[in-house]
Amino acid sequence: MIKKITVLGTRGIPDVLGGVETHCQNLYPAIKARHPELEICVIARSPYVDYRRSEYRGVQTKAIWAPKKKSLEAIVHSLLAALSCRFDGSDVVHVHAIGPGLVVPLLRLMGKKVVFTHHGPDYDRQKWGRLARTALVLGERLAVKYASEVIVISEVINRLIQNKYRRMDAHLIYNGVNPPVTLDEQQVQQTLGQFGLVAGGYIVAVGRFVEEKGFHDLINAWRASGVTLPLVLVGDADHATPYSEKLRQQAADNGVILTGFLRGAALQAVFSRARLFVMPSYHEGLPIALLEAMSWSLPVVVSDIPANLEVGLDPQVYFPTGHVDSLAEQLTRWSQAGHVDYSRYLQRYDWDTIAARTLQVYQQTQS
Repeated sequence: MIKKITVLGTRGIPDVLGGVETHCQNLYPAIKARHPELEICVIARSPYVDYRRSEYRGVQTKAIWAPKKKSLEAIVHSLLAALSCRFDGSDVVHVHAIGPGLVVPLLRLMGKKVVFTHHGPDYDRQKWGRLARTALVLGERLAVKYASEVIVISEVINRLIQNKYRRMDAHLIYNGVNPPVTLDEQQVQQTLGQFGLVAGGYIVAVGRFVEEKGFHDLINAWRASGVTLPLVLVGDADHATPYSEKLRQQAADNGVILTGFLRGAALQAVFSRARLFVMPSYHEGLPIALLEAMSWSLPVVVSDIPANLEVGLDPQVYFPTGHVDSLAEQLTRWSQAGHVDYSRYLQRYDWDTIAARTLQVYQQTQS
């Protein structure tokens, strides 16, 4: 019987921006709610949280030091987190993402059962240099080969590991999305007022200021479209880079509203009251931000990368990735659209179902 799960590979929970972080913030409390007797500990990176030890909805959270340096952060923290698992009494260690996947063989040598979740081929992101890409490819290979069980969050990733590594027994378990909650209208108006926004009167995009998010394309397309609705970018860079600084300057030169990182109710306020959500990404695993926009019934415009296409939306909302003119046309077309009912799309992205299926995977490691 499984008594304890240790989780590594995330920056931390709760309310740390990122797909893996949102995934963990929702998954583990859902598992805990199903099995209150199960001990779950999520190991966070110290630069992103303000605790040493804490708890979130019954899930233990523990911060371990990590260098706040893009090229070293994930691997150094993953190594320290893996070593901390040696005597922590965990029955299963759940590793998220291919960078931290480098430590999967070490965990197996320590006698641990390891579940690995592949959130996407991060080596495809433009921000990485040659050495980092090599390390990420190696992390993917080692994790897929040596993990006791592998979870993939999309069929695109499943086909990738089947073709590259002949791992044919991965479990396809999608990301999830929470149903929308009723927000305090006074707090919503206060948050919108902070940024000079009017409900239903702006376009929003959410993510880190990294090249593969395509925000530079979005700004150019917005200006070319002639759409008068303000453009709002929610997010920032974890580590200042030439690209992030250039993007901030581009935003300032064009009158784009930058909110910085938002958390909790403030994020939901800005997200939920937009007229249109845009995701111009060059790379995603399975985009939680898109699912969240759909949960708020926002009309969406998204790039035609495989992860976005897998959601299966109306073909008319997609545009060719990186094609600024096409994106501009889509902004003009959809900026006056009303709310959209996505209920038939969202049925398979239920966190309670995802928790149940993940628990089944944990059980398989014990057989």
